[in-house]
Amino acid sequence: MIQFSRFVLPNGLRVLVHEDNSTPMAVVNVLYDVGARDEDPNRTGFAHLFEHLMFGGSINIPEYDDELQKAGGENNAYTTNDLTNYYCQLPSANIETAFWLESDRMLSLAFSKKSLDVQRKVVCEEFKEHYINRPYGDIWFKMREMAYEQHPYRWMTIGKELKHVEEASLDDVKKFFRKHYNPANAILVVAGNVVTEQVYELAIKWFGDIPAGEKYNRNLPQEVEQQEARRLDITADVPVDALLKTWHMPSRLDPDYYVADLITDILGSGASSRLYQSLVKEKQLFTNIDCYHFGSTDAGLICVDGKLVKGVRLEDAELAVQAQLDLLIREGVSVMELEKVKNKTESTMAFEDMSVMNRAASLAYYELLGDANLMNTELERYNSVTADQLVELSRKLFEEKNSHTLFYRSK
Repeated sequence: MIQFSRFVLPNGLRVLVHEDNSTPMAVVNVLYDVGARDEDPNRTGFAHLFEHLMFGGSINIPEYDDELQKAGGENNAYTTNDLTNYYCQLPSANIETAFWLESDRMLSLAFSKKSLDVQRKVVCEEFKEHYINRPYGDIWFKMREMAYEQHPYRWMTIGKELKHVEEASLDDVKKFFRKHYNPANAILVVAGNVVTEQVYELAIKWFGDIPAGEKYNRNLPQEVEQQEARRLDITADVPVDALLKTWHMPSRLDPDYYVADLITDILGSGASSRLYQSLVKEKQLFTNIDCYHFGSTDAGLICVDGKLVKGVRLEDAELAVQAQLDLLIREGVSVMELEKVKNKTESTMAFEDMSVMNRAASLAYYELLGDANLMNTELERYNSVTADQLVELSRKLFEEKNSHTLFYRSK
């Protein structure tokens, strides 16, 4: 059970505190409720660009990293389609340094042409290295565009196309900042060797005077129910053929999300999973195969993703995958198999919560979902899933009309 306190400042900033005096360290985690799904379709990649810009210095602090390192701290950040998260860890005796740094960039990020030019170059190089010049680098660009016709999950966090970041102006990024990076749109979590009263005082001192800004209200276009299967067949300069299949799945807060999550574990999480045992070890059709999803806040995708053994036809590999899905729907799962994946889920969740940094990030994430205490109760939802629910949802998920298939052929 993760204990925490919660309060909201008058400007709308949500603050959560988790005391853990078993460590001399403290974590300060700031989550902004903005991800790639909140971008203009003609100006994508901005949430990720900001992940870099936020380290480019603020009005009173030209070098964020320098000041944090002087206080014995380290930091990082990540962006998804749903959120942007910044976190730092430092000795708890120096915690006020983190409040100073985070509040200054929330209030007054330094927008300079130099900073934008530097970070834009970094992001563009990342785009080229990971997505343009790498084998299979564009596979998820193709899949997202095929799977989503309306929802902004149809582009990657890095952006839909390179030119959107290349052409980003100072005015563009200032507008994006004003819209999303304010107390009304942020969650501050402080965890570790701290006292709640002290955190409250520091939050008031450093964040209390920052203008609330407008609370961003999402109104995203939603997908209509898909009526027919979608397929794409491409050839590229890659070592071996790859198969990627996806199906629309429920959103993060849908009760069926937990059922879908367990389905992916049964089918393709690790060497003991069904797809790996059957299609890699026994039939030797794939060199590796996984089944997973992204934990998307809105309705996401279940994915089966594998690289083929040379000489195996993609058509045969796809039929073999389908046979495994049919088997799951026809024969279901045993009590033992279901128990095994539930135990695995429990140990994964327990392991993730071992570090104070992960606990801080999890609290921020569950608060974003609407209830930080979900962190303590979510395991019950997994444990209540039945074998019948698994079969029922599998039948619905893996309908042919709900599928997207990408054949990625080697030249």
